[in-house]
Amino acid sequence: MGKAKITVKSRLTLFLIIAFTPFPSRQTTRMVVTDFARRNHNYCMPACLEFDKPASGPENGNGRGRSVVPNTMSKEVHLDDVLRGLKKVRDGAGRDIVALGYVKDLEVASAGVSFTLQFPSLPGPAEQRLVGEAKRAVEALGVLPVQVRVATAAAAPMSGGPRLIPQVKHTVAVASGKGGVGKSTVAANLAVALERRGAKVGLMDTDVYGPSVPMLMGGSESPQVVEGKIEPPVEFGIKIISMAYFLPKDEAVIWRGPMLHKTIQQFLGEVRWGELDYLIMDLPPGTGDIQLSLSQTIPLTGAVIVSTPQDLALTVAAKAIAMFRKLNVPILGVVENMSYYLCPKCGHREDIFGHGGAREAAKKMGLPFLGEIPLDANIRATSDGGRPVALDGATAYGQPFYRIADALTAEIQAVGAEAKQEIRIE
Repeated sequence: MGKAKITVKSRLTLFLIIAFTPFPSRQTTRMVVTDFARRNHNYCMPACLEFDKPASGPENGNGRGRSVVPNTMSKEVHLDDVLRGLKKVRDGAGRDIVALGYVKDLEVASAGVSFTLQFPSLPGPAEQRLVGEAKRAVEALGVLPVQVRVATAAAAPMSGGPRLIPQVKHTVAVASGKGGVGKSTVAANLAVALERRGAKVGLMDTDVYGPSVPMLMGGSESPQVVEGKIEPPVEFGIKIISMAYFLPKDEAVIWRGPMLHKTIQQFLGEVRWGELDYLIMDLPPGTGDIQLSLSQTIPLTGAVIVSTPQDLALTVAAKAIAMFRKLNVPILGVVENMSYYLCPKCGHREDIFGHGGAREAAKKMGLPFLGEIPLDANIRATSDGGRPVALDGATAYGQPFYRIADALTAEIQAVGAEAKQEIRIE
């Protein structure tokens, strides 16, 4: 069939969906984790444990079993005792590993105590410290032997339904804790840099309330409808979709969670993305409905966190990191935007917002630091003009995006290679 322009009527009705789709429950009554349960953040109970009331697993700590497994360990322990011991193990932000959902496959048996620490991204020094402390915390109960397994979680859709974008290899969410840190600019230029490196790239603007990607990317074309699906416009070799294409320029979106969830599903399943190496997703700031819906709808390869150097932005960015960790989405790295200013006339450097804060924060949290981007008037001017600075990779303000793209690619390859690897610590 031929192409047809999206009419004004279809623009107003395409996304006004009133179906309210409930999210799947995360409650179970078992403790041992099966592969399916692990994908849905559920827990299962070993058949050998007798419970006097329903259990919901160590994530929320309600109704856990009270019986003790007859065993030949050095000391009998209750499941509650082990969980209390593990709750004393905290990360650099003071959060315990049970509440973070790191503890999986917890078993108390005749052979001892064993459990898995499943981290959302590749274990670094901070995670290695947690492994050692967790092992010692259980041993301090008088339990021997204690077996700790370390695994990296590969993000998976929580719904268990068919994949909406089977031809997309990697999905990367670009997020921030707060607005105004240049997240959309980073997402657009990162997409351009990846495309210029030879990858097939799509750019999905999930910020329904304040869509800006079409403006950043020129927005010279409009979506078409082909055989009942949306054919996304292509700018600089990148396929793009955004709510900005479907609303009048000055009209605001006032939607609740179910509407946002349905929009995300349509952007994924009803857009002809085709084969892509990367689908870059520009998320709205914060930790709201869209972030949750996206993580529940498709398997995310990981998230990139954008922050400026000052303490306020870093504090809020930590909340976004905590959210993705709870959703078992790997953190691929941190980017420091507006890192420094270089005078174009004399070359004098001024750290207007401070410098190195994001790098230091990433180090403390055991996360990769992907790179820093200067505060430069050229980035602002080209963004307003719809021509991303990464189109000119030879400039001082275009080069950082290519370094970040290369670091991101390396991190994605590492996550893909290690996602199923499991390390045993006896």
